[in-house]
Formats: sequence, C-alpha cells, structure tokens
Amino acid sequence: MQYRSVKGYSGWSQLGILLVFFGLGFILAGAVQLLIGLQIIPPGTTTDKMAEEMLKAMMKPENISYARLSQVLGTFCLLFIPASLYLIVCHGRNTFWLGFNKQINGWQVLIGLFLIFLASVIANPLAEVSKQMVHHLKGVDSLAKTMEDTYNDQVAGLSNLKSWNEFLMALVIMAFFPALFEEIFFRGAVQNLLERWWKLPLLAILVTSLLFSLIHMSVYLFLSRAVLGFVLGLMYQRSRNLWVNILAHFLNNSVALVQLFWMANHQGKIEPDKIDPNVPIWGGLIAVAFTYGLFLLFEKVSKNNREIIMAREQALRDKADSFSIFPANKKI
Repeated sequence: MQYRSVKGYSGWSQLGILLVFFGLGFILAGAVQLLIGLQIIPPGTTTDKMAEEMLKAMMKPENISYARLSQVLGTFCLLFIPASLYLIVCHGRNTFWLGFNKQINGWQVLIGLFLIFLASVIANPLAEVSKQMVHHLKGVDSLAKTMEDTYNDQVAGLSNLKSWNEFLMALVIMAFFPALFEEIFFRGAVQNLLERWWKLPLLAILVTSLLFSLIHMSVYLFLSRAVLGFVLGLMYQRSRNLWVNILAHFLNNSVALVQLFWMANHQGKIEPDKIDPNVPIWGGLIAVAFTYGLFLLFEKVSKNNREIIMAREQALRDKADSFSIFPANKKI
C-alpha cells in the first residue's frame, strides 16, 4: 500500500514539497534578518564586514529589541511558514494533519515536562563525551568552540533581562515561539510525514531528532539535542497531540529563562552554559530508568486520547479517499 496525503501526494512528493518550502523559508529568514541588521550597523560598513558588524551590533544592550525581533521572525520564516505551506498544499487547511486537536489533559503536559527534564539529565554526560571526542580533531574543535561561544554570546545578549516587563516579553519571544515553531515543523510536519509514509515510528523519530539537532548548529551539543529531540518525538508519537509537546517544550524553555533572569539580576554575568548541572555517567543511566518509567505512565494517561485521535484520522482518511482518484489504501 502506498501512502498518499489527503490531496493525493505520495511520500516522495510531500518530502520534495516540504524541502522546497524549507529552502524558500531559509532564504526569507536570511532576508528578514538582513533587513533588521541593516537598521543597526554603523553607516558606511563595507560588504565584507557587514556580517561581523551585524553580530556586534546585535549584542549591544541598546539593540536588544532588534535582536529579539530578528530571532523570532527568522524562526517564523524558517520553520512555521514552510510547515504551514506544506500543510495547505498536501493536506488542505485542516491543522489536524499537523497534530493539532482537543484531546489533551494536564497530566500529559506535566509528565511531558518531567520527561524533557530527564532528557536533559541524560544528555548532559553525552555533551562531555562529545567534547572529549571533538578535542582530538583540532580543526573541528576550533570550529565547534567558535560556534558554541557565538551561541552563548547570543543567548546571553537576548537574556539580559533587567525588569519583569522584559522577562514577560522574553517568555513569549524566547520560550513560547521557539517551542511553537520547532514543534510544528519537526513533529507536526517532518515526523508526521515520515511516520505515515514509512510505517516505522522509531525510525521516523530518530531521523527527525537528528534533523532537530542539526538545525541548532552545535557540534558539542549535537548528541544532547538529538536525545532531547528523540524524547520530544516519542512524546508526540504516544500522545498524537502537538499541544502536549508545545506546552511541555514551552515550560522547559521557561525554566531555563527563569535561571537566566536570576543570573542577570543577581550575578551580573549571564552564563548559559552553566544552566545545566554537571551529571556523571551513572546519573544519566539512572535518568534513563526514570524516563522509561515515566513513559509508561505517559502512555497510560494518553491512551484514551490517542485512540480518539487515531479513530478521527482514519475517518478523515476514509472521507478523503472517497473523493480522491488516488486512494491512500489503493494497492499499486
């Protein structure tokens, strides 16, 4: 049986459409961030120095609003727009096909938050292992360190919150929108496509988690973010409700933002790399055991909702097949 979308597109066609829209989103994101950057760079900056001067200007306290606007609009163009266009072209306007539905309960979100926390605990030792491995590759290590320093500087600049008004604004821009846009693209579009197409949920989750980590542009934290992506992917696969992921992801981002807010107002120096405590390997293994237990509980509180969602998906498929010349279940 060949998988087809509601509008009759095959798996390969859907993947091609999503990649085209992602490419367009990448170009649009770059253009938007360039336009914002041009507003704050020194007059007379030459083309070869433009990128460097934009980065410096974004780090200045007086330009923090431009930096935050650049971040949220860039992510919106890169992830949200491609996922939305993909939905419209391949499935129509029903956001159900991206994972949005009403079957959700508070226990799912609460357990999801703890699962993300445990994923961070598991990932911490992996980050140290990655650093030790990369240290033996001088060229790669130098690039990795530069990328990590740049990322930490950007987070420190964006998180330089001196008032409650700034903190509340940052909750939306730095905590909610990233969670919303990332979950819509990676779990709502990519994982859903691969899982429905391949009929291999774990493989779809693994591939999506690697792409999720890759887009964050970190060598040292590649494995760590892949672990987080895998846990988020498994959460969505068992709940079938994207709101569970978005809310749990948002709450996790909020906890990190609270820590940065405290650093800004009590330590004076913001150190994003000091948010997560150092965890030994044995601590990560214990966290794996707790994660397994929590997923069993997550499965229990999600079962009824998931069955309702899957039944609705099948009903929508049957309805779409009755009007399509390419039935999803037609053998060819």
